[in-house]
Amino acid sequence: MNDENWKEEYKALNPNLQPYQTKLLDEGPQSNSQTLMLSDMWLEWKALSTKRKLNEIAADFRVQDPWGDNVSPCKVKPIEIDEQFLKFVAPMK
Repeated sequence: MNDENWKEEYKALNPNLQPYQTKLLDEGPQSNSQTLMLSDMWLEWKALSTKRKLNEIAADFRVQDPWGDNVSPCKVKPIEIDEQFLKFVAPMK
């Protein structure tokens, strides 16, 4: 993401530009309305390049499982839990 060559990056990211947009990027604005249009294109480029950069960061970021592959977070086995509850809970009649 480089503000100096944003126009070239924007053309590459958005291949479906209208001819007047391409001309505006190449020649620059000649009026206030063209300046606003160019500003909108810059804002769109900034959003696209930021999303692309965040996707690159997310692809590189790996979260390690804190429990490991085969480690259970609970130290009590389910069978032990059932036996403990049966000692204290009377069966319903």
